[in-house]
Order: sequence, then C-alpha cells, then structure tokens
Amino acid sequence: MTPADRDPVVELIDTRKTFGDKTAVAGLSLSMPRGSILALLGPNGAGKTTTVEMCEGFTAPDAGTVRVLGLDPIREAAALKPRIGVMLQGGGAYPGAQAGEMLRLVASYSANPHDSEWLLSTLGLAGSANTPYRRLSGGQQQRLGLACAIVGRPELVFLDEPTAGLDAQARNLVWDLVNALRRDGVSVLLTTHLMDEAEQLADHVAIIDNGALVASGTPEELTTERSAGKLTFAGPALLDTAGLTEHLAASLREDHPPRHVETTAAGRYRVSGAATAQVLAEVASWCAAQGILLSELSTDRRSLEDVFLDLTGRELRG
Repeated sequence: MTPADRDPVVELIDTRKTFGDKTAVAGLSLSMPRGSILALLGPNGAGKTTTVEMCEGFTAPDAGTVRVLGLDPIREAAALKPRIGVMLQGGGAYPGAQAGEMLRLVASYSANPHDSEWLLSTLGLAGSANTPYRRLSGGQQQRLGLACAIVGRPELVFLDEPTAGLDAQARNLVWDLVNALRRDGVSVLLTTHLMDEAEQLADHVAIIDNGALVASGTPEELTTERSAGKLTFAGPALLDTAGLTEHLAASLREDHPPRHVETTAAGRYRVSGAATAQVLAEVASWCAAQGILLSELSTDRRSLEDVFLDLTGRELRG
C-alpha cells in the first residue's frame, strides 16, 4: 500500500458554506477512508446536499478545506472529474436522449469505460435502450443515473438517494452493485433517508444536522454505544432473594462503566450499560460458575433509525 492509498479519499476540515443569511454547512470536519462506503445521513435541510456538492466541485466552500482524492475540487477540477462518478437524484440526463444513447455519450468521456451494453443489461435497462429519458419510469431513470455514474470506472462514486422510488427487486440489484463496487476497490459516498440501507451497505456512517457533524462511526459502533440498559437475562426466581444480583454486578470487569443488575419481573433481570459482547460473555460465565441455568440471554439493541432520531429529533422538518 502506497502512502497515497492510506490518505482519506474525501476529507473536509472545518468547512463552512452560507447562502445569504442561511448557514448550510457550519464547520464540518469529516474523513472517508479509501475503498470504503460512507453513508451521509441527516434530516432535510441538514446540509447533506451542499456538503456533497462541495466535494463534487459544484459549489465552493466559504471557508475550511475540502480535498477529494487529494485534490481541491474547485482549483483542480480538470484533474479530479475523470476520476469520480456522480449520480444526481434529479437524473441529470437530456430529456430527449435515448437511454442507451445517453450512457454511450457519458462513456465516451472516459479513457477506459465499462461496456455500455453490458451495463444496460446488468441494470435491467436493455429493453429500454431506445426509450427517450423523459419516457422512462422513475425507477428506470434512477438506474440509468447509476449507470452513468459508474460507466467510466471511477475511483470514487457519489450516489444521491440511489434507491429512491425503486421497487424491492431494483433496490436489491442496486445494493448488489454497490457492494460489487466496494469489492473492486471503488469508494462510495452515498446519501440516503433509508436507515436500513445505511446499515446494510455502509462501512462508516456520518450523521449531520444543522450543517455540523453530530455522530460518526461504523453502524455497529453507533448502535452499540447508544444501547444502554439493553441486556436482559432470565433464570430462577430465587436468584434475587439469594443476593446474587449484587454479586454479579460487582463481578463485572472494572474496565466497563459501573453497572447495576435489577429485577424487571419474576426471574428476569436487566444489566445497565451497553450490551457489548464482552458483557454478554461475562454474564453467561458468571451464571455457569454459580450453577445457574439461564433460560434466556438477550439484547435489544437500538437500530440506526433510533440513534438517528435521538440525535436529530423526532419533529417533522419542513
């Protein structure tokens, strides 16, 4: 691995952007590892689109640093454009152009494009190759937009709501294609309102609100760190009367936050704190050492959607 391979594929440092009296991006710092999939999440108006547009070179930041593939997207646009692919939610195709014609046009800008006919077939568009863009269904337009974004074999792809309006079959097809891009070493930055999509696809998640980063990490890290009090186990009802719950709490490893074991119902107990794999193992080992036969050991981890709503609020945005 060369030093360049270890550099972030996308990096923003204290980036700011305003439109009149509205602050769209407020001191955002963000780093994306090369060869990964980053899901950028946020409510409507949180600054996602402006952030991505600055990375793509469509909008210049007012302050701070934006580097994409080690380049300034504005000053070094000519060197950057051939190395990235962009899928716009609005489509970005000529309304009168046929689907195959549009894809071949985009492919002609690349020195080593994918085969257009193969890509049309892969995305289920072979039968619509001669259909004008404006007559394609919404889902077909989405898939053509994805094809245009990746036909040039980019190092980095920006996908804006890649499965919006797609049926289940087309959505799975897009997911498979995005995973294939990662296996080929392509970096993918996607925006989505679908939390299950972010959990399924992303190596890293960044949640922004009011133009600022409010949380980042892997889906596992974000859901685990914010799942306090979610480990439950069940055993004999006499467990608590023997005073063993206090003994269990005291026996948990010291490098974890202080924990408590409380009775939630007859024979059911809850351990406070995050439900990590280490704590699950310790509870099971402790019960075995005491000769207690567990009838249940479960976690109720919060979903990424729960974390997102906690961080950004549950009120409807305009």
